[in-house]
Amino acid sequence: MRSIALTLILLLVGAGAQPLFAGDTTEEAEIVVIRPDASISSKQGLPVFQGISGQNAGAKGISMNRVVISPGAAARAHMHKGYESVVHLIKGRVKTLYGEGLKKSVITEGGDFLYIPADLPHKPINLSATEAAEAIVARTDPNEQESVEHVAEPEPAHK
Repeated sequence: MRSIALTLILLLVGAGAQPLFAGDTTEEAEIVVIRPDASISSKQGLPVFQGISGQNAGAKGISMNRVVISPGAAARAHMHKGYESVVHLIKGRVKTLYGEGLKKSVITEGGDFLYIPADLPHKPINLSATEAAEAIVARTDPNEQESVEHVAEPEPAHK
């Protein structure tokens, strides 16, 4: 628990500061603050407001971003090879398909937390046709997009 708290403290470090590296003392550590004002495209096909990563904050074992799923939109089916993810849904209702063939599902609502084990295929879908869903996503991968692998999506059912 202490290492998680220390990691979260270090995540709030200011632009241009030198992050704490192995062997540095806490007297040399700096806090990094990231204020994303524009989204970037992700491999998952969703806009991401890039938060903390190894590239911009010197994080060693974690990344954190804000993700927006437009009304009625969905991410591409994917998994994070070798890395766990935690999602805190800030607002909206999201159905997440998951598992082999994306045959299982769970629905989350604003305020819910969602844990996704490493290597588990998943696909979040915004259930609202009128409102965006927003979430904070943390991953044990400081490089965030490097571990993303697309997975096959099931064929749509024919009527």
